[in-house]
Amino acid sequence: MISAQEAFSILQANLPVLTEVECSLFQARKHILAKSLLSPINMPPFRQSAMDGYALCLHDNLQYEIVGEVKAGDSHIVELLPGQAVKIFTGAAVPDSAQAVIQIEKVTADGTQLLLDELVLSETNVRPIGEQISAGDLALEKGTLLNAAAIGFLAGLGFTKVKVYQKPNVGIVVTGNELSKPGTPLEYGKVYESNGIMLQSALMDGYYDAVTLYEVNDDFENTKNKLHEALTNNDVVLVSGGISVGDYDFVARALKELEVETLFYKVNQKPGKPLFAGKLNNKMIFALPGNPAACLTCFYVYVLPTLNILSGAEVNYQQAILLPIAHDYDVKNSRSQFLKANINNGEAEILSHQNSSMLNSFSVANGLVYVPDGNYELKKGDKVEVYLL
Repeated sequence: MISAQEAFSILQANLPVLTEVECSLFQARKHILAKSLLSPINMPPFRQSAMDGYALCLHDNLQYEIVGEVKAGDSHIVELLPGQAVKIFTGAAVPDSAQAVIQIEKVTADGTQLLLDELVLSETNVRPIGEQISAGDLALEKGTLLNAAAIGFLAGLGFTKVKVYQKPNVGIVVTGNELSKPGTPLEYGKVYESNGIMLQSALMDGYYDAVTLYEVNDDFENTKNKLHEALTNNDVVLVSGGISVGDYDFVARALKELEVETLFYKVNQKPGKPLFAGKLNNKMIFALPGNPAACLTCFYVYVLPTLNILSGAEVNYQQAILLPIAHDYDVKNSRSQFLKANINNGEAEILSHQNSSMLNSFSVANGLVYVPDGNYELKKGDKVEVYLL
């Protein structure tokens, strides 16, 4: 049995090579940029009005003659003489012969005559060419997570496609004869299956949308076939349950026959001791404990960082931060623990209901406190390692 830190090191040393793919801007949302991008244009590409108002060819007087208007998108050239003005709208091109724009609230217009409330300085309310970015400048750096603002920024520069790191396709294999679908009558000896939808939801929270769910009864051939299908069609496969040593736990035997290389099996932690990690060529496989809280703990600590790294994120497995604990806590355990906690006002409060089968406390937790094994007491204010959820 290995420690959590040893498991991190093993995973880090066995990660597949990242895959780059070109896709449309819309498809690139929440992907990580694989190549730095230079701006092909100035933005704005012309002198642009920042206000609705009047573009002025300045002179030493508060009165101007209105000789036309320029709407956003107009491409005609307007030549103004000193003392002339055109009505202009936000985003429209400011004529080269105009030196400033005065906002509409600061003037009185009467037909073709315009009276200013005050003199205006040159370049007032005029966005210069390249104010946001100049042609040839770095637009976005490799490694940038493309959020909605980044997508809009690139679209505004004329990009239609970008190179990103491809996110892994994920397959979830749920095992267990004892499982019933929610919404059906619950027979004696059965429990409702929750790990599948829980893992799907956790993946979607992390913007992993290419997820396929496979369900299999506790039968060796069925387990082997479903695992083969999942490994064929996905980059990362998560197995829920069936990895222990019971008479009807067939996952380990099936993975062995499919020639999956074992990276590690069993971690000295609670919950989540029977965690398995393996690989097959460039595929990663995690067999997670069947108990829901243990399953989700292993997902956040081991699986999600793996997916993020494979998606190009500059993160690692040592993701914990140090925070003070909000109360005294006695540690008496031969295994290190990941304890569900509520992080509030910069302190970690360990919650009740820490059993590996219980999700009620996980539902309100926003962190996991890592407590090394041993017999000792944590005092209020002591620093503990916290994995933020």
